[in-house]
Amino acid sequence: MPDCLVEKADRVFIAIKGRIDMDAESIMQQVRAFLGQYISDVDVDPEENLFASGLVNSLFAMQLVLFVENGFGIQVANEDLDFENFKSLNAITGFIQKKSGTSA
Repeated sequence: MPDCLVEKADRVFIAIKGRIDMDAESIMQQVRAFLGQYISDVDVDPEENLFASGLVNSLFAMQLVLFVENGFGIQVANEDLDFENFKSLNAITGFIQKKSGTSA
């Protein structure tokens, strides 16, 4: 993983650390802000498949997992590393809510 990606991710983690809002809208905004560092279209439809659309690739998946863990204070277990949990903004938001115990 290139050092520049880790440095960018660290800046996002620091920016949101200590103010973790767990409602769906806040989570989605934070995920969009993170994605905005790497993709040009942060206004993607919440159901759009980020991988199939080519907006992100499998190498980026680990950056996304690290962001979720560090940014929201949850642990992503091996069994959580399922494409379905990370394929769209809605999927990521739902996964974070489920892992943090804040599902609506």
